[in-house]
Amino acid sequence: MRIVFLVSSMHAGGAERVAATLANAWSARGESVVLVPTYTGKGSCFYPISPEVELLWLADRIGAAANPALAGLKKLRALRRLVREKKPDLIVSFLTNVNVMALLATRGLGVPVIVCERTNPAFSSNVGAVLRLLRKWTYPWASLVTVQAEASAEPFKHMVPGIRRLAVIPNPLPPELFDTRLAACVPDARGRYRLMAMGRLVPAKQFGALIQAFSTLAARHANWDLSIWGDGPLRGALTQQIEAAGMSSRIALPGRTETPWQELAQAHAFALTSRVEGFPNVLLEAMALGLPCLAVDCPSGPREMTRNGEDGMLVPLGDQAALTRGLDRLLGDSVLRRSLADRAAVSVRKRYSLSSVLMAWDDLMAQAETSHMKGNNA
Repeated sequence: MRIVFLVSSMHAGGAERVAATLANAWSARGESVVLVPTYTGKGSCFYPISPEVELLWLADRIGAAANPALAGLKKLRALRRLVREKKPDLIVSFLTNVNVMALLATRGLGVPVIVCERTNPAFSSNVGAVLRLLRKWTYPWASLVTVQAEASAEPFKHMVPGIRRLAVIPNPLPPELFDTRLAACVPDARGRYRLMAMGRLVPAKQFGALIQAFSTLAARHANWDLSIWGDGPLRGALTQQIEAAGMSSRIALPGRTETPWQELAQAHAFALTSRVEGFPNVLLEAMALGLPCLAVDCPSGPREMTRNGEDGMLVPLGDQAALTRGLDRLLGDSVLRRSLADRAAVSVRKRYSLSSVLMAWDDLMAQAETSHMKGNNA
């Protein structure tokens, strides 16, 4: 099968990581894969790409255009020419803006298109009004539309009526993750344990709530420290909160890391406090590494990943007292941590293995072909 895979960029990010994993896996089993980052600023690949994958930057095929409207048209024309040139059997597209562009550029070319939402569309604030209208107009043209979690499916059906077929497909665990070795359950050489969180320092991640909960419990759990990896606009405010709580020696904001799995492997527990997620890769990866995890029961992802709290602690969204109680229990109970860690690692490695997700993708590809043929015959 010839697959053209469209993604906005190949910078560090969840969608980009999944695109690299899938493109490499499809290529390894003999598919012809053309990976096309559509970002006009181009950039570079943060994640390794197999030499068997053909990497084409759409920016290299677009000439300069001073007028933004003309630049958009040039981008559509360049993509349409690329699809005609490569003659794919299937197009897979990630992210709303890329999905809309893909559907507009390939209209009438007779190629099945699978478009993939990478957040929870019902709660995402990243899609502006114009793009929402374009999505509502173009998505019914897609052979198949996917979301990442069951909790996203029903709301999205109401947001975008007329979709031919909607499916749920989770992210796979990258095989390289399993080369990472988790630190021992015992404290480090200084006798310290590490609670870790990771993500952009933005309001949706609610790291302020985590800092507040940890600060409340710090005296009770004097051998624990908290590290929140990531960067973003709230760094200053979070730093001030830590200093005001007198927690500068116990809570660290180390910044962004290019080796997230290696950092996670040095932790003894993990917390996700977001008020909304699409599919929190970092929670999945922490569980797969064998970390005991606490997650806010936000839409969407944590409830599915933890199997309703069997493989990780779930606390209610918007309940600071419940977050503090849950964290208190997690940090104070080594038997619970070991039990959660063991169950999480076995469960998610089975459910979200690359082989399992590839099988699900095979089914989706067959559905897309069937849907496309029915659409053409209608």
